[in-house]
Amino acid sequence: MQRIVPGPAHALYTAGATRALETSAAAALPPHTLMQRAGLATARLALALAPHAQRWWIACGPGNNGGDGLEAALHLQAWGKTAIVSWLGSPERSPADARTSHARALAAGVPFVTEPPPDCDAAIDALLGTGSTRAPEGRLAQWITQLNTLDVPVLAVDLPSGLDADTGRAWETSVRATHTLSLLTLKPGLYTGLGRDHCGELWFDTLGVETAPHPPQARLNAAPTPSARPHASHKGSYGDVAVIGGAPGMGGAALLAARAALHHGAGRVYVGLLDGSGLRFDAGQPELMLRDPAALDPAMLTVVAGCGAGDAIRTVLPRLLSAAPRLVLDADALNAIARDPQLQTQLRARRGRGHATVLTPHPLEAARLLGSSAAGVQQDRLHAAQELVQRHEACVVLKGSGTVIAAPGLTPVINPTGNARLATAGTGDVLAGLIGAHLARGEDAFEAACAAVWLHGLAADVWPPAQTLTAGALAQLAGPVR
Repeated sequence: MQRIVPGPAHALYTAGATRALETSAAAALPPHTLMQRAGLATARLALALAPHAQRWWIACGPGNNGGDGLEAALHLQAWGKTAIVSWLGSPERSPADARTSHARALAAGVPFVTEPPPDCDAAIDALLGTGSTRAPEGRLAQWITQLNTLDVPVLAVDLPSGLDADTGRAWETSVRATHTLSLLTLKPGLYTGLGRDHCGELWFDTLGVETAPHPPQARLNAAPTPSARPHASHKGSYGDVAVIGGAPGMGGAALLAARAALHHGAGRVYVGLLDGSGLRFDAGQPELMLRDPAALDPAMLTVVAGCGAGDAIRTVLPRLLSAAPRLVLDADALNAIARDPQLQTQLRARRGRGHATVLTPHPLEAARLLGSSAAGVQQDRLHAAQELVQRHEACVVLKGSGTVIAAPGLTPVINPTGNARLATAGTGDVLAGLIGAHLARGEDAFEAACAAVWLHGLAADVWPPAQTLTAGALAQLAGPVR
């Protein structure tokens, strides 16, 4: 068993793939082995998390997740705890393994009650796990509501009840656990959508089953490997980035992206503002070189386009799509492409020419590109990102809680770093600039996107909690130069 923290590229499996693994593993083991292992793992973690809790409420559903809870109650009882079980199942209707666990718990003297106890020192949610297919109702909904009102540790078994394992969707009535023990596999829904809000601190136990031979449906984004800069290098060694954007009143967005690219190690950074202001230099960052956008040769540059660009980006996009060997498309550049089939055709053609392209939509921009809705995108973020890849033949960074990075022919990743401090104006512009800096140094589109997203989120994670994080500060702090 291990606590899952950002760093390793853990494999992620959907509920269907997990069930197939479970069936295969169970066939090779004595009957009831996996449920006994799951219950023991749950009880051990419960005891470690709340060693002084004496009175435990274990809320058990009618399926195998409930069976895991019954097994956990059996062990807690054996270790001197008061384990009070509320069970929604019945011996006549429950699966065979859950029936066996029910009989074992009864034989051990575990007390069963028809209504949850009025108080407890800690609780275990073993109601649904991956078996959430419709909105909880009746006693199930009542017990979930009661779990959420408790001011005690709540450990969810496998998945907080009501959370979708594949998508991170959650019913209105869903458990918000303080801790979750994911069993056999880690699931995508724990990390994206509402997953991180519902699962609390995440733990993982493989139950002794080897999953490596089975291809995962996604992976966690891994920490990028730092690399030292050789002494015998110069500014030309780290690439030239040009940020093109900044319509009237929005010049700050382009400057934020440019500052981020500069602080993240690009050798030289140019800014082509589309506001016609004639601004000659950035007083706060004089290293930036401001140019007329028409004077910049995209064929020689890594281009970040669209930050605060408004409708003005439409006139320059054809040239950028055609000529830029490395291109990050953000914000208004994405909106322009969503409205123009000709630009979409140009975008798709880039991959065939060997050009690197990264799209960085938030859910509403993704919806425009897909002809969908932001709510629809959020219903299945992993699928939405992969659909964008198929339509536009480019690397996609679908921003949000559990940012999804996907690219043609590759297993998508979900990013585990970042928090709500990033929910402020300009942080997306900073991310676009970071990706541009990584592309300029010669990383491929997927590698550059993964590294930049990780470091962007990490900067928010290490930011002092008592201080407000602004995009301007983030541009300077989003990770070390590599």
